[in-house]
Amino acid sequence: MSGIPHDHYEPKTGFEQWLHRRLPIVALAYDTLMIPTPKNLNWWWIWGIVLAFCLVLQIATGIVLAMHYTPHVDKAFASVEHIMRDVNGGFLLRYIHANGASLFFLAVYIHIFRGLFYGSYKAPREVTWLIGIVIFVAMMGTAFMGYVLPWGQMSFWGATVITGLFGAIPGVGPTIQTWLLGGPAVDNATLNRFFSLHYLLPFVIAALVAVHIWAFHNTGNNNPTGVDVRKGSKAEAEKDTLPFWPYFVIKDLFALALVLVFFFAVVGFMPNFLGHPDNYIEANPLATPAHIVPEWYFLPFYAILRAFTSDVWIVIAANWLSFGIIDAKFFGVIAMFGAIIVMALVPWLDTSSVRSGKYRPMFRWWFYLLIIDFVVLMWCGAMPAEPPYSIISLIGAAYWFAYFLVILPVLGLIEKPTTPPATIEDDFNAHYGANTHPAE
Repeated sequence: MSGIPHDHYEPKTGFEQWLHRRLPIVALAYDTLMIPTPKNLNWWWIWGIVLAFCLVLQIATGIVLAMHYTPHVDKAFASVEHIMRDVNGGFLLRYIHANGASLFFLAVYIHIFRGLFYGSYKAPREVTWLIGIVIFVAMMGTAFMGYVLPWGQMSFWGATVITGLFGAIPGVGPTIQTWLLGGPAVDNATLNRFFSLHYLLPFVIAALVAVHIWAFHNTGNNNPTGVDVRKGSKAEAEKDTLPFWPYFVIKDLFALALVLVFFFAVVGFMPNFLGHPDNYIEANPLATPAHIVPEWYFLPFYAILRAFTSDVWIVIAANWLSFGIIDAKFFGVIAMFGAIIVMALVPWLDTSSVRSGKYRPMFRWWFYLLIIDFVVLMWCGAMPAEPPYSIISLIGAAYWFAYFLVILPVLGLIEKPTTPPATIEDDFNAHYGANTHPAE
């Protein structure tokens, strides 16, 4: 944590000194584990370790599954069935991998909304936030490509619909779509490309996670008050912080154990609950499913994509102003990606001088409405693209953009926040008492 005085690793034995001069890996591990952490972190901060666990779990199970998978349109579906029926523990590995993706996205959504509420994107953590959004986008790409690999009906038609979005881009769209597919339609080249990228991207995500952790270790952890750790002296910093080990490591591991109880209950008793039954039917280009539905974690953005139809006034206006270049399909693509871009720009859209939502009474109501809006969009994304779901999706999409582009900037100007505590120590003492001290 840059700028906060704390003890650093000092090699003692001759071997430690020899290794430290050549490869200071022990010092890096020590400084990471013993980093001063705000002592008032609450349970919303435990999802970082869940995300780290999910990443390792997905890579480990994915490598083993790849050993038995055949990326060919004539053999992919059968190879998945081979994993399920013939490979020792194959069914368990596949269910852990499939449901691990759902746990990964559940954790990342909680992590993102926690950051939005407590202002973790505010200076000096803007770059940390941007890296996090890049990780989120990479996760979405990895999950989408992984969903195609079983080569069931939803896999095939989901790939057809999503890659078709790139074809909606004026001018270069058809070229990009052909490059993605490896040909004019979803076929063997597409499956091979998606398999390769699905295998590669988790390692890119791991590298981005390392940069993400490095970034917030440099700026310091945010905390529920949004008040920075005092940097005047080591004694003052120690009043606001505790070492990450053992205090927060044990707390995080306890929370992870509780999460895994529920996770393995789903894997063991209802492994297909979050999947679609049509994906147990082999892909058939000649039979279109009645209702194409992506995985649940894509549904809010899928609802935004479908919300802007050709009879919506803003789409009509955009089409007229662009001389027909921006049609309803392209506008939906812009809206879907724009929904993620506005999250990335939130450090500059939020004009409030107070970081934490705990001390912003007006902000809290609008934020809670945003969470409800996100859940409603998720529900609409799973419904047919017809009234009343299309109307609700449009209202939900309008609120999503209004929250980031209008409400946040205006709230910073008109809201009268309450006064945060002067120090993290004051907040900690108010909750646990001034005489509470960690065990030595």
